[in-house]
Amino acid sequence: MASPDVHVARVYDPPASADGERVLVDRLWPRGLAKDAAALDDWCRDVAPSTELRRWYGHDPARFTEFARRYRTELSEPAAAEALATLRTRASRGRLTLLTATKDPAHSQAEVLAHLLRGKD
Repeated sequence: MASPDVHVARVYDPPASADGERVLVDRLWPRGLAKDAAALDDWCRDVAPSTELRRWYGHDPARFTEFARRYRTELSEPAAAEALATLRTRASRGRLTLLTATKDPAHSQAEVLAHLLRGKD
């Protein structure tokens, strides 16, 4: 069975026809972005890292490995696990683009989620 077609992008980038379903996976709404400009199918706040973890991480790439480990632990909590299950269902239906406002999507919760959804972890 092929792994799900899951991609990561910045929410500030213009939507593309190849995006499939577009889901914002940040806890906070992106600064300066109008809701209609985001062209979202959903905003999945419950799958985002806790405020405490997000602040500890501070988007420092040197902390990414530990951030990813702690974040995967948080994803086992009931609300996050349910949100992750919803994303799995979406990914099973076709292309899914996980959106984040971070400047470095490769070192974000969206990338951790993409790996999980693709069955890489």
